[in-house]
Order: sequence, then structure tokens, then C-alpha cells
Amino acid sequence: MPEFLRLSLPTEALQMLLHALPDREPASETIGTANALGRILAADVRAPHPMPEFPRSTMDGYAVCARDTFGVSDSLPGYLTLLGEVPMGGAPPFALAPGACALIHTGGMLPEGADAVMILEYTQTTRKGEQIPALAEIEISRSVAEGENVILVGEDVTADQVVMEGGVRLRPAEIGGCMALGIVELRVAIKPRIGIISSGDEVVSPEKKPCLGQVRDVNSYSLAALVEGKGGEPVLYGIIPDSLWAMKATAARALTECDAVVITAGSSASARDTTAEAIASLGAPGVLVHGVNVRPGKPTILAICDGKAVIGLPGNPVSALVIAGLFVVPVIEKLLGRKVAPLGPSVLAKLTVNIPSQAGREDWVAVKLLVNGKWEMGNGEARYLAEPIFGKSNLIFSLAAADGMVRISPEATGLSAGELVEAVLM
Repeated sequence: MPEFLRLSLPTEALQMLLHALPDREPASETIGTANALGRILAADVRAPHPMPEFPRSTMDGYAVCARDTFGVSDSLPGYLTLLGEVPMGGAPPFALAPGACALIHTGGMLPEGADAVMILEYTQTTRKGEQIPALAEIEISRSVAEGENVILVGEDVTADQVVMEGGVRLRPAEIGGCMALGIVELRVAIKPRIGIISSGDEVVSPEKKPCLGQVRDVNSYSLAALVEGKGGEPVLYGIIPDSLWAMKATAARALTECDAVVITAGSSASARDTTAEAIASLGAPGVLVHGVNVRPGKPTILAICDGKAVIGLPGNPVSALVIAGLFVVPVIEKLLGRKVAPLGPSVLAKLTVNIPSQAGREDWVAVKLLVNGKWEMGNGEARYLAEPIFGKSNLIFSLAAADGMVRISPEATGLSAGELVEAVLM
């Protein structure tokens, strides 16, 4: 009986793979924060000082002492003496005495004695249209509470606070936050090198015009894009013919030069299958799983060879990408020192048609997400409709047209039209 007919469930197979993959501290390097977008932090980052370092106004208005405004209203206005204007980019040259205020702009530093800001909309002066002189009388028509329209010292970040934990993927907000704290360099995980091998006598490079019976190499490039998008460095080893010797030689070289290896095609039970045998020759413990009870992607090989993950993917482009999302991405995350996260962000959607499935097998179906015209906040309707894209596993544009993937659990025999489903975004 072919080995892959003894199938493992995807969750069990992934646990087996990650458990056998040794825990290692990822190698790291120091790079400029401005160039760190998408990289993974190698260590916690602590704030060198509080932020802000001084109390700042969040509005244009007048810096005041809140207690001087208590009891003020439209019908009972209050009056404050204007001491002057807070300079932008500098400390105020005066302190507020009781009953006084100071003109302040957004981001300006509150003068000593002020603890709130009265916004301009609730003030007026007797000399509109002219420069307001110091010691002018400002009329206010409402009261403010202490701290209103003000960011206090350390309200965003306190000194020595962990602002980002190791393992975080750096987004634009993290880049901006580091710059605000003066952190211009970061220690990040070095991108793990993922070797990608494509095999098959019928596969030719995309630059070539294929003859009848040949196809262009899709998987090397779609997988390389996936690896790069998840924080790895793809290393392409080209197209290997259906030769056990050639596959062994190339896979051994890739395993030496990379942190993990992905091989596409040749993982079926055909007479010309060489992938499993080549992987088994790379080192102990070798093949852990040959066959996963999932569609698409049943003939999947998972192995650990000399402490490195080696994954054999189906040759069909859709199958290869789906399985890479299930197994290659978690390996990259572990190599980067990240907690292995769920597949990704998802949305709830209402299924438009029935989807049949086979009990005992996990199915993944590509869907197009459409806006549900009946959706309204709070009416119980999903915002999106999930319209399945039915296609065979070698039709790459069926996946390119999809917005997400819907999982059908092994316990189910399908999903019904109108059912709420979780669509994992592509």
C-alpha cells in the first residue's frame, strides 16, 4: 500500500512537525529602524524615557487651571486674564497664576500652574480680528476637568516600559513609535533561508515557451513570494528532473545552505516518485508524515532532517500554496522566534451555495467575498457573502480570483447555503 494512504489530520501533522523541529534562538542582526518594516523583533524594546516628556495640549485653545473654570456655563460665563502665548517648540517663559490663562496650540507644552486646556470654541474676546494683547480678558462659557484636552507625562509610555515584545512583526505604527522614542536601531531576527526546489521533466522556466506536454514553473515563484511575505528569504534551486540522484544532490545542497527546504511535485505515489526517498536520505529522523487528510494537498510530505524541516508539497499550484500556508508558514514563524499564530485574519461571511465534503477529511475551499446588501449594524446579518470558487487544484487563477479560504472540518460532511463561515483572508 502506498505510504501516503495512511493519512494524518492537518492539526496532528503540524503538531508532529513543530514538536520534532528543535527550539533554537533565532540569529539576529541590528538594522536601522527606518528599514525594519515587516521584520521580526529579536528582543523586547523598552522606552528610554517617558512619552510625552512634558504635558502637551491636544487642542488649540487656552491653557487653564481647571478649578478656575468650575461652575462656568453659557448663562454664567467666567473671565480669565491672558498672560501670553505658549511658544511652539519651547518651554513657556511664564507660570499661570490663579485666574490666568495662556494661548496654546496643539502639541504645545502646558505652562506651570495649568492642568487643562479650554478649546477655542468655548471662548471669546472683546477684540475679534486683531492680535489679542497680553493681559486681555478671555470669556469662557464652560468648565473643564483636570487633564481635559491634555496628554500627561508618560501617558503614552512610561520610562523603561516594554513597548514591544520580541517576536513582534514591525508595522508602520511600531516604526513610528520607535522614532518618537529616539530608537533609531533595532535588533531583529535574521530572515531564515528557505530553499525551494521545483521538480518534474515537464516543468520549464517561465521565460521559455513550453512545448506540448510542458508547463511553466509556477510554484517556485508563488512559494518564494509567500516565504518573503512571511519574513523568510527564499532561495530558488531551479527545476530538477525526475531523477533520484539529481533530487538527492540538490536537496542535500539546499539543506546545507538553508534553514528549511521546500520541494514541490514528486510527492505522489506514482512510479516515478523520488521526493520521499530523497528526503529520507537527508538525515534523521527523516519522514514524519507522508500523506495528510486534506483537500487540496493530500500527498504532502513532512520531515525533519538533521534538525531542519523539509516539506514536500504537491505539484499542483493551488494545492502547493494551500499546504504551504498550513505547514511552511508555521515553520518560518518558529524559525523567527514567533509564537505560531493562527492562519491569519478572517471575516465572518454567509455562504451562498452548498459545499459538499467528505467526512474525515479537512477541505479548504477558495471563496470570493461579496458585500451583503442586506447587512446592517446589529441586524445579525454577516457583512459579506462567501461565494465558492470551484476549480481543480492545477488552476492557479481560481486561487488568484479568491479573497479567502473556508475550512470544512473533518467532522462535517459539507456546509449549507446561508450558513455563517469563517473566511481566512488571502
